[in-house]
Amino acid sequence: MKGLVFKLQHTDGTSNARAGRITTGHGVIETPIFMPVGTVGSVKAVQVTELKNDIKAEIILGNTYHLYLRPGTDVLEKAGGLHKFNSFDRPILTDSGGFQVFSLTGLRKMNEEGVTFQSHIDGSSHLFTPERVIDIERSIGADIIMAFDECCPGTADYNYAKTSMERTHRWLDRCIERFNETKPKYGYYQALFPIVQGCVYRDLRIASAEYIASKEAEGNAIGGLAVGEPAEVMYEIVDLLHGILPKDKPRYLMGVGTPANILECIALGVDMFDCVMPTRNGRNAMLFTRDGIINIRNKKWEDVFEPIEAEGASYVDTLYTKAYLHHLFKAKEYLALQIASLHNLAFYIWLVKEARKHILADDFHNWKEMMVKRTMQRI
Repeated sequence: MKGLVFKLQHTDGTSNARAGRITTGHGVIETPIFMPVGTVGSVKAVQVTELKNDIKAEIILGNTYHLYLRPGTDVLEKAGGLHKFNSFDRPILTDSGGFQVFSLTGLRKMNEEGVTFQSHIDGSSHLFTPERVIDIERSIGADIIMAFDECCPGTADYNYAKTSMERTHRWLDRCIERFNETKPKYGYYQALFPIVQGCVYRDLRIASAEYIASKEAEGNAIGGLAVGEPAEVMYEIVDLLHGILPKDKPRYLMGVGTPANILECIALGVDMFDCVMPTRNGRNAMLFTRDGIINIRNKKWEDVFEPIEAEGASYVDTLYTKAYLHHLFKAKEYLALQIASLHNLAFYIWLVKEARKHILADDFHNWKEMMVKRTMQRI
């Protein structure tokens, strides 16, 4: 059974941006890459055929906590794993539930053993330990699985952040032990990625990155950013970690972010990204385009009979006009949510593919500076 393989193909001559290739049991991922978020095994308002054929997603993300609660590991195992359950036959990554430690503060209790969650569905109680999380992720069957961690709030004080980081490291050791004593269930390899924590504190981030690097995992993640701290602080932390995390392993920045965030962090050496922003904001009528951000509900688009984006990355961009999409949102038609989600996801994936082209051409920095300004202006 072959493991995950990462090949660093090129580093841009004008920044730390990298182009690489990750090979998994379900196919190849060219980096930098954006991963659409399919929390419960479904990318909201988007069909798998559209993900594969139109958006051209090379990998999607699922969430261990949510998939454990519904449909449950029994159903997933009977189906033959998440790939067969949702018909996405390309690579999948699962978050471990560590973000829910942050986002569901009122519904969980944490101690050294693990985290007890009160289900947001029916109020039932469920204990997540590092060992249990690995078992669940084996049952889900993602190609890349994340270690169980605590996603520390960006506003946490130093002592809390230090305690949280040290617990995350101890949990990582338990995850690795459980990972090594178990096997994949569906005949293909699964890779375990540890997660760097430490909040906004430089010494903690350095200590965490060194600890994670010492585990010699097949890839490494950076967690606990974009959770309340200023963007400039996030960039400083990512830049700080560039020289510590192994250069020959993929680097995944979790839960980030805007087009500008992604471009800036590509320049700092990050390879993999995910975020709910394209679909969540799309469902609220915000469109990301190569010329800026559009609120398609605004009256100014009522009679603009031009494509959503003339050189769009998705078929919906040239098939539908701004006026029509404006009408769908005003009429509260479900089709509006689908079109906007498709457009935004296709744009994000177009953006990272364009970034890859400019990395390979050694002119990424100038292109990035131009695109950050263009894509984040309001039009």
